[in-house]
Amino acid sequence: MTLATNVDFERVLLPHPGRSEPLNLKEYRAEGGYAGWQKALTSMTADQVIEEVKASGLRGRGGAGFPTGTKWSFIPKAPGAKYVAVNADESEPGTFKDRELMEVEPHRVLEGIALCCYAIGAETAFIYIRGEYVCAADRLEAAIAEAEAAGVLGQGCHGTSVNVTIIVFRGAGAYICGEETALLESLEGKRPMPRSRPPFPAVEGLYRRPTVINNVETLANVPSIIARGSDWYNTIGIPPRNTGPKIFCLSGRVNRPGNYELPLGAATIRQLIDDYGQGVIGGRAVKGVLTAGVSAPILTADKLDTKLDYDSVQAAGSMLGSASLIVLDEGTCMVRAAALMEEFFRHESCGKCTPCREGTSWLFEILTRIETGRGMESDLDLLLSLSGEVAGKVLCALGDFATSPVVATVKQYREEYEQHIKEGRCPFDPW
Repeated sequence: MTLATNVDFERVLLPHPGRSEPLNLKEYRAEGGYAGWQKALTSMTADQVIEEVKASGLRGRGGAGFPTGTKWSFIPKAPGAKYVAVNADESEPGTFKDRELMEVEPHRVLEGIALCCYAIGAETAFIYIRGEYVCAADRLEAAIAEAEAAGVLGQGCHGTSVNVTIIVFRGAGAYICGEETALLESLEGKRPMPRSRPPFPAVEGLYRRPTVINNVETLANVPSIIARGSDWYNTIGIPPRNTGPKIFCLSGRVNRPGNYELPLGAATIRQLIDDYGQGVIGGRAVKGVLTAGVSAPILTADKLDTKLDYDSVQAAGSMLGSASLIVLDEGTCMVRAAALMEEFFRHESCGKCTPCREGTSWLFEILTRIETGRGMESDLDLLLSLSGEVAGKVLCALGDFATSPVVATVKQYREEYEQHIKEGRCPFDPW
């Protein structure tokens, strides 16, 4: 649930902090909803929509941060079916922003999808949502029915010749389905495994047709960009590379976890923890922060004054990704934390690539050996060497993500690993 924030700015994505019920069509329209959709249909060409999104500087909010308008422009202009696939799988640990958007602001999400369809010339969009998000899926389907009954979506949108059909597709709860090509495989009824690229989805995606794949939060930004213009959007955040609002998911050892919408670069990690999360539980010191769930290198406590934008977090040695910050306090065993993260990747690996399938299992086994007091000095170099045999040698980013908690913790908390090996036990466990 979104909680009140301290930065004074107009909330764009989640303007109703604390609300748990979805906005219906009447409420959404009363607040200017679907104005961007009507504007695009009546006074903008598809190319103009793409150019406006490009000018806004909007970057993908699902993790990669790729410029959204540029991605849309890759779709060929040739006739034939085109598709929009919405990544609503949201399986990254510590990430829950898309869930709130879909449950509370379903029409904002639908409007963003419709604008994307119009921009690339698609008539059909699929929302690939993780199966556990039963409430979100139900609310999206209800909102779609409401919008179609009002002539906003469906056949002849707003009385024009434009048709947009949006279908909610419920997945089966696999982390790998967040990878865009595995998502497409699952949509086609196949086992979700990453595809070799090229060809890329923009050329050969769903059903071998050109396809745009965007995250829920990314598309939720689009209605305001079209309705109010890219110049307005660029007043939020830090142009040109970090524009717009961002939802930050805060969890872990904080007193007040939740979703916090802030302009990119408006706060530091320390401010998010202290001012919004109301500090660490028990007043303990921060030991490290995962800035993108478990998929990016952990930042040590000396990096807490890093601004929360794509470039600043990257310069600090990690990545903003989906902006799902997990706070670890001074009582956390970093070896155990790394083992738990590695167990997640081992379990979620689809098994297609040998380095990932075998490497994640061996990394987990070695970390567990060290954590339980059976480690050897040579294990530290072995962890780094084995990580190098996985990262960059697989079809998708899961293998790279899987090595991140290992490499980062060994390098940044090496003395803790050495203490486990020297003492033959976990020093964070009581005698």
